[in-house]
Amino acid sequence: MFKKIMVPLDGSELAEAVLPYVRALAATEGAEVILLRVLVYAIHDFAGVDPTFSATIAEANEAVRQGTEKYLRELTARLSAQGLNVSALTADGLVAEAILDCADKTGADLIAMSTHGRSGLARWLIGSVADRVVRGSKVPVLLIRPTGHPASA
Repeated sequence: MFKKIMVPLDGSELAEAVLPYVRALAATEGAEVILLRVLVYAIHDFAGVDPTFSATIAEANEAVRQGTEKYLRELTARLSAQGLNVSALTADGLVAEAILDCADKTGADLIAMSTHGRSGLARWLIGSVADRVVRGSKVPVLLIRPTGHPASA
């Protein structure tokens, strides 16, 4: 039924809580697992900023990119060692939109992700990536709300 499962991750244990479900589903379906990490930079380039500051921003952004690539390499190796057909990619942009765009481009037929379980004011202020993905997805979305985590208590 599912041949390509996209798994958006942010590098946190909470996001990785979906992986046991993905492993089981991928093993049952013989599906490829596509790990996705959307690069989120703390600071973007600003016009008219001191060149030294711009260089520091560029270095910080490069460190984010390198850290993300290392994280995905290690996770891909770990999941491959467990017998999964897994690949990884990164994307730039607004997180929910990048997830949806990558799902379209890769032909994913399922998006599986953890929800951070925010509610009330935190959800209103921060927003819910999971909610935007569910509302905008053309394919089914499997949401796992991890238990035992402070955000889900």
